[in-house]
Amino acid sequence: MGDVLSTHLDDARRQHIAEKTGKVLNEFLRFYEDQYGVALFNSMRHEIEGTGSPAQLLWRKVPLEERVIFSGNLFQYQEDSKKWRNRYSLVPHNYGLVLYENKVAYERQVPPRAIINSAGYKILTSVDQYLELVGNSLPGVASKSGSAPILKCPTQFPLILWHPYARHYYFCMMTEAEQDKWQAVLQDCVRHCNNGIPEDSKVEGPAFTDAIRMYRQSKELYGTWEMLCGNEVQILSNLVLEELGPELKAELAPRLKGKPQERQRQWIQISDAVYRMVYEQAKASFEAVLSKLQQARPAMEAVIRTDMDQVITSKEHLASKIRAFILPKAEVCVRNHVQPYIPSILEALMVPTSQGFTEVRDVFFKEVTDMNLNVINEGGIDKLGEYMEKLSQLAYHPLKMQSCYEKMEPLRLDGLQQRFDVSSTAVFKQRAQIHMREQMDNAVYTFETLLHQELGKGPTREELCKSIQRILERVLKELPRFQELIFEDFARFILVENTYEEVVLQTVMKDILQAVKEAAVQRKHNLYRDSIVLHNSDPNLHLLAEGAPIDWGQEYGDGGDSPGGGDSSPGTAEASSLSEKRRRAKQVVSVVQDEEGGLPFQAGSEPQSPDSVTELRGLLARDLRAESPPPLGPLLNGAPAQESPQPEAAPEASSPPPSPPDQLPPGKAVDCEPPKPSDQETGEQVASPGGRAPIHTTTEDSAGVQTEF
Repeated sequence: MGDVLSTHLDDARRQHIAEKTGKVLNEFLRFYEDQYGVALFNSMRHEIEGTGSPAQLLWRKVPLEERVIFSGNLFQYQEDSKKWRNRYSLVPHNYGLVLYENKVAYERQVPPRAIINSAGYKILTSVDQYLELVGNSLPGVASKSGSAPILKCPTQFPLILWHPYARHYYFCMMTEAEQDKWQAVLQDCVRHCNNGIPEDSKVEGPAFTDAIRMYRQSKELYGTWEMLCGNEVQILSNLVLEELGPELKAELAPRLKGKPQERQRQWIQISDAVYRMVYEQAKASFEAVLSKLQQARPAMEAVIRTDMDQVITSKEHLASKIRAFILPKAEVCVRNHVQPYIPSILEALMVPTSQGFTEVRDVFFKEVTDMNLNVINEGGIDKLGEYMEKLSQLAYHPLKMQSCYEKMEPLRLDGLQQRFDVSSTAVFKQRAQIHMREQMDNAVYTFETLLHQELGKGPTREELCKSIQRILERVLKELPRFQELIFEDFARFILVENTYEEVVLQTVMKDILQAVKEAAVQRKHNLYRDSIVLHNSDPNLHLLAEGAPIDWGQEYGDGGDSPGGGDSSPGTAEASSLSEKRRRAKQVVSVVQDEEGGLPFQAGSEPQSPDSVTELRGLLARDLRAESPPPLGPLLNGAPAQESPQPEAAPEASSPPPSPPDQLPPGKAVDCEPPKPSDQETGEQVASPGGRAPIHTTTEDSAGVQTEF
């Protein structure tokens, strides 16, 4: 491997890659800085005006703290030794797949062999699928018929993690049942890691995604983008490789030596090495710009709070000018090129989506009803803690939720993808599946919060069962099926491009929303029936969410036992060793082996071009000069009208602000407790306990190449 990389990635080519990466990043980061001010204004306006409808269900603030979602054994292919090895694997709460030498190594706190962030990966269940993707990734290098493939699997049940730029991972199972279970678990990992930008990021998140869209539109790329997945640094790396990858491929592919299979292996190694280089450079650049913006944020907030009314007035005046300029053409375009296709698009989207959310409702109903029957037949409140522990984790049980997620798989937009530049339906499927999981967790959390309140009254077994049924019906009732002229001082908060997009979007959305409303109330889609908030709903429901998280196993378990068995009383917990705690860690899907007697786990209109915005700027400028004299005197924030306030370069902080969530690529040492793999690996951050030995997932050779050890 070292020879391949040193040959094809010499110093000159590495320098060229760094320069190309820097060029793309600098261009993108200019968009990001522009969008940051717009997102900050929008966030503060939303905060002040209080727009948006209140949620009908409670939401869990800490969904899965210190839980293991899944664990078991699988075989992994070792590329260095070209052998398959049995590995003990687990998925912690942050969805980073962790691979240990074996279960004994895990229990003895031996550092794991690898921690895999699966953002951007595809889960393949056959070697043929993989070989096709590998062949397409390096055109002109096709294996001859009958020749040995790049990968041989010892069983008929492989699972392969494929990424267009980063390294690939190869696993196999002994039975189809195991393959199905691990596929559901790994799909959940991909789904979670792809959604790497925090939902509660009200400024940085929207600014980043809008900047990505604006940057790609500047390259005349207007459609959906499959590689908008992961955290910010991963997405930036994908953005760079989208441009850099084809160039390197065209340059290096003819120089690769050996048989087709060997050339394919070489290209995978080269691509992964380039991805790591780009990742590190993107991480440093993004963190530097983010730090600068966060230091400038207080001054920007002061301007917005002081001059909010003027900013809104300016934006509305600008929007009216743009609307007058584009509305006639936009309405004609919508009427001819969008309206005729809305019904077929809605039908294609509505059917699988409504089926998926109906399945969420049905699964929730079944689980609560089964629990109620168990309370009646098997010990009442004494077993309630065990039952509720399992129910509280329902939304994170990959196998129980699989029937909901599968409803989205038939989604097709045949004939519409090319017209509206939709590269793949994956983005629609994944967002719907994420909302399904959120909806399930909100329903479960609302149920358990109301039940916990009811238990304070000391009900009998019969009263408890009636309460469970009454609360279930209440939650089901509330369970939705789914849910300017610019002064210089305001230039950071109002952009012509964004306002232009808003006006176009409003024009298109008027017809779409009307069609959605009409389709949603149709009985065949079942979207709104029984989903409205009842007039007699408890207006203080959300106050119940302010308390501490409920520990069902501790409060209502049989003698304090956790669902998995074992004493979890405070005194015993303090006395037990760390390895014993880890052995008895609560696990979301541990019930799979108990519940199933099968095999346990062994071994529209085309978007306007940038020229249109430029033309619009010119027209607006002439219009402004004709009708808008410069304001007299200072503005409300005290800045002279003729000067644009530029934030001074912030002094270097003694301690930099927290880094954005980022993935630590293979080859980095991570300080973390073995049972809770580094959240930096999976797009999250947690404080690492002091004094822990770092986990080295890979080593680095003299050429600077990271390899798994």
